[in-house]
Amino acid sequence: MFGFGPATRIYLAAGATDMRKAFEGLYGLVRDRLLCEPRSGHVFVFCNGQRNRLKILFFDGSGLWVCAKRLEKGRFAWPPSGDTQEKIMLSHEELSLLLGGIDLRQTQRRAWYREVTEEALSTASQ
Repeated sequence: MFGFGPATRIYLAAGATDMRKAFEGLYGLVRDRLLCEPRSGHVFVFCNGQRNRLKILFFDGSGLWVCAKRLEKGRFAWPPSGDTQEKIMLSHEELSLLLGGIDLRQTQRRAWYREVTEEALSTASQ
């Protein structure tokens, strides 16, 4: 398995995505719907309408990865699509919680120190 460095951003696509999409379809969604560069090295996470399948798109410098997960029972806690927000930035910890079945709406961040760069601030304001 591969790991993501601390500079890697994780973007979650709110709402439902057609899980028949593969490399090119997800690439187009990242570029056109999320308004991001698919080959940036960042991670993009998509979920279907029933919230029991998800796909991750990731470029490692030599090619695209598409990873998929299907739940045997249960559903992912996935945010609905809204007019104001098509993508949501997650921390590495939040991605782990989401993949582990934790509903992020029922969790809260504790106030503690985390260094924030200017690049992260400008991206968060987009």
